[in-house]
Amino acid sequence: MVANPQRRRQLLDAGIDVLAGQGARGLTFRAVDDAAGVPQGTTSNYFANREELLRELGRFVFERLTPDPVPETEAPTRAREVQLMKELLGRARDDRAGFLALYELRLEAVRRPDLADAIADRYAANLDAISAGHVEGGFPGDRRTALLLYLAMSGLILEHLTLPGLLPNDARGVDALVEDLVTAIVPPE
Repeated sequence: MVANPQRRRQLLDAGIDVLAGQGARGLTFRAVDDAAGVPQGTTSNYFANREELLRELGRFVFERLTPDPVPETEAPTRAREVQLMKELLGRARDDRAGFLALYELRLEAVRRPDLADAIADRYAANLDAISAGHVEGGFPGDRRTALLLYLAMSGLILEHLTLPGLLPNDARGVDALVEDLVTAIVPPE
């Protein structure tokens, strides 16, 4: 396999775009080559087969969607939690393809146990980090609060990205829903 990290990332980003636009069934080496704007056969030089490409996309999508760590400098209040959840929603809007690809990978994992294990492990680690960050960061509530907030935001983001007409379609309407979710789930200080 070829070892050019920049080209590999270019292909993985293109794979995310293909998953978001065409679904897992549309994910072929040719489609990734086309989306990346590279010569035909390039993707097959980096990934032995489609299964390897799917596994790598499952790993990569988490890397792509995870923001760079920033030390928390504000007080851990319910209001700060609202800000953080609005930032999460903003990241989903900004990288709609990344989030849609993640949903496609989750659906594909239902049919592929090897992919399911990798995806489930990443989600479990992510959820554990979210819960620990909530509790250790001193935010109101406990690990269950973090879990409920995670589940509510996951559903809101899924609805917002996949059925845009279902929720209020202006940014303020969805932001107001975020405020309502946090207020309903996170106890007052």
